[in-house]
Amino acid sequence: MPPTSTLAFRERTALALTPHPSIGAALNTAAASAPRRSPARRAAWWQTARGPLQRLVFAWPFPVAVLLLWQFAAAHELIPVQILPPPSTVAATFADLYAQGELQTHLLISLQRVVYGFVAGTGLGLLLGVAMGLSATAKDYLYPTFKLFAQVPSLGWLPLLMLLVGIDEALKIILIGKAAFVPVAMNTYQGIRHVPVQYLEVASVYRFTHPQLVHKVLLPAAFPPIWNGVRYGLTHAWLALVGVELLASSEGLGYLIVYGRQLYQLDVVLAAVVVVGSVGFVLDKLLALVEQRLLRWRPESF
Repeated sequence: MPPTSTLAFRERTALALTPHPSIGAALNTAAASAPRRSPARRAAWWQTARGPLQRLVFAWPFPVAVLLLWQFAAAHELIPVQILPPPSTVAATFADLYAQGELQTHLLISLQRVVYGFVAGTGLGLLLGVAMGLSATAKDYLYPTFKLFAQVPSLGWLPLLMLLVGIDEALKIILIGKAAFVPVAMNTYQGIRHVPVQYLEVASVYRFTHPQLVHKVLLPAAFPPIWNGVRYGLTHAWLALVGVELLASSEGLGYLIVYGRQLYQLDVVLAAVVVVGSVGFVLDKLLALVEQRLLRWRPESF
């Protein structure tokens, strides 16, 4: 038989380890109210997340393989480093440009030009697209001229605009705005003209007025193609920016590319090209996220 002191010690230990009834009730309540992810919810979450995860995984092998092959070719001098610097040299140049603030300065100037041109071109494109989509008379008057205007690339207007407005900021903003204007106007017009007839018939049954038809039927139904036009417009504006800065600018990312080529510093050229591609990719992804948010009601085909 254990001594009395030992029994007393065991009793005190058991009493100390036993939670107070109120604390135990609170713990049980918290455990019951804690969110539990059932197997069905886990399966649904995995079905939702599997697609983006797969796309993220599949997107990396090819560029990584290209970088490794590029580095291997440069390390074994299969391609002269004066013509194609290795990725490590480009990365070091990128870090130097960033540390000196030169990269940020050129990037900020380029972004300002894109914003001004894109906003102006998108606004005019929306107005023209809505006018041609809603009015057959406006379409008859304006569409042939618009199609003719759209066939000329943005840089095709460069010599004429240089004579008219010079080579200052106005030239760049006009060309960037033109690049955004065409896809926005075209997609807005096509989106409104291809609204399903059934929607118009339902609006007729409910005796919608013309403003109600435009506000509640036409514009919401045409919004997906209109937003696609905005995305294309931003992409075209960014491409036009680089083109016009390559030809007529002393600042910006395009000028940085030209500057590196003139000095035969191809690592500077490649660093600027990487920034151009990365910024364009990020801008498009931002608009894609906004599209997913605004059009979350639209199911995906696959």
